[in-house]
Amino acid sequence: MLENKLDKTDLRILQILQDNCKITNLDLSKKIGLSPAPTLERVKKLENSGYINSYHAEVNAASIGLNVKTFVQVSLAWHKENALDNFISKIKKIDEVTECYIITGEADILLQIVCKDIPTYENILFKTLSQIEEIERMKTLMTLSTVKDSKVLPYEYD
Repeated sequence: MLENKLDKTDLRILQILQDNCKITNLDLSKKIGLSPAPTLERVKKLENSGYINSYHAEVNAASIGLNVKTFVQVSLAWHKENALDNFISKIKKIDEVTECYIITGEADILLQIVCKDIPTYENILFKTLSQIEEIERMKTLMTLSTVKDSKVLPYEYD
């Protein structure tokens, strides 16, 4: 979609909403210097044009007992028919896989897995992922701590 050019006000709205999507329309309007009605109209236009996909609550994983985050590099068995499509359909059914990217380099796919503990991760690795026949090789990268986890896109908003 993305048919409209964004002006400075639209960009400022995007910046503010990425930082706090729970901001009221009244507070947003004060921050951008417009009255509430045109502010709401601009937000709706940004949503309808595809600039804003959705709004989410960012849940603290550790607070609900999800203490292990890993990244898994996956190399696919390309000799298998429809390897990529079959892999994708299977991986979408695994709730613990929170992100999946097709990448370049030594592996074909990068998965982010979030789960309760190491035994749970081991179970996912050996009883779920290793059963996907389109996977030729996997390499786990275990996270120790998070240094930066920004959800604000790096864009010149001013």
